[in-house]
Order: sequence, then C-alpha cells, then structure tokens
Amino acid sequence: MMDMLFAVALVVVATLYSAVGQAGGTGYVALMGLAGFDSDVVKPTALALNVLVSGIGCIRFYRAGLITWRTSYPFAILGLPFSLLGGALHLPPAAYQPVVGALLLVAGMQMLRSAKMTTNLDRVAPDVPPFLASLFVGGIIGLVSGVTGVGGGIFLAPLVLSLGWATTRQTAAISVVFNLLNSTSALVGAWATLPLLPPQLPIWLICVGFGGLLGSWLGARHLNPPTLRLVLAALLLTAAARMIAASL
Repeated sequence: MMDMLFAVALVVVATLYSAVGQAGGTGYVALMGLAGFDSDVVKPTALALNVLVSGIGCIRFYRAGLITWRTSYPFAILGLPFSLLGGALHLPPAAYQPVVGALLLVAGMQMLRSAKMTTNLDRVAPDVPPFLASLFVGGIIGLVSGVTGVGGGIFLAPLVLSLGWATTRQTAAISVVFNLLNSTSALVGAWATLPLLPPQLPIWLICVGFGGLLGSWLGARHLNPPTLRLVLAALLLTAAARMIAASL
C-alpha cells in the first residue's frame, strides 16, 4: 500500500513541477526523506528522475517554440562544470534537509510576492538575459544543484524572474534546459563516488515519466503566466516546509 501511495505521489510531483519547467528534484528529495531513505540514496535517485522529466520537458517546450540557444546556453557554460563538482561533494546528513529547505523557503517567498505583478514584469522583460550575469548565476546555481541533488532550475527560475531577465514562459523553458544539463552532469559526479540507486527506480521512472508528459503539456500550452508563478511558489514553499519539518 505504501509503495502504491509513493508511486502516486511521484506522478503528482512530476506533473506539478514539469508544468513550470522544473524536473521535481526537491519534491523527490522531500518524498524520499519522508519515506526514510538514506541521504546517500536520495541524491543520485533524485538526479536520475530529474534527467528523465527534464528531457521530456525540453522536447515539449522546444516544440512550443519557447527554447532558444541564446537564452539557455549562458547559464550552462559554468553551470555544467560546477554541477559536476557539486555532485562529487556531499553535505553532512544532518545539514542536508535544513539547508535545502531554507534555500527553497527564500525562493518561494520571493516568487509569491512577484505573482501579482506577472503581466507587468513579462511586458518589460528583455528578449534575452544578460550574458555575463547569466554565466555567474549559472555557475553558482550549478554548484548548489550538484551538492543538493536537484536540477537547479528550482533555484534558477525564481532568480531569473525576480531579476526580470525573461518572461514567465521563457523562464520555464530556460529552467528545463538547465535542469537537464545540470542533473546529467551532477549524476555523473555523484555516480563516481556514490553509486547507490534503489531497486524500485525503474518503476519510479515510469511514474515520473507519465507526470512529466502531462505537466509539460499543461505548462507549455495551457497554464497562464500568473498561474505558473503561483504553482511554482506553492511548490517551493511546500517543499521547504516538508524538508525543514523533517529535519526537526
């Protein structure tokens, strides 16, 4: 029964996260933490699930005309090597959940504040993010994503939207590319030092794959920008609350 509930929860998490260009890493980390999995298993497993869901999202957002080379690659130039480095580093188990939870809480509050101004913010957003600043942000978030075992888009999206570097839908597209590249790079780094994956992983991949297909379809075509920001804020705050509560 618990295995079935866990599988359903994975589908729900993947659907909600992929709708806003995310892979669901923080949601998977929170679910596995609540289920009692070791942090040594949580990190590489979350990254593996991220790779599948973000890959599906990339295809969906590309077909919708939302992914362009110029808006995506600057974040990846330093994001990739730093996520690889972060994947080989490991936070102490006692610090892992409270640190990630605190980061998500800050991002969620900022996203909630910006939701009411979505239309005005999208109207004045530039066509492409600033190049040099994107390099720096990509490197910092790449390192954080590798250390924490999440794709990084969940940290990148609130920052890009807060800085007004892209519209809401463009940001979702940037995030999904960033998630795919960084999750793959971080998984390689984690695999070199920590090759622990649960036997249930194939079933979990099917669950998140279905959720990724549904959510990316909703996000790329049907949900309006204010709703996308509210969904992202809700996901950030929920994941933060769960991780901070699990650490107490």
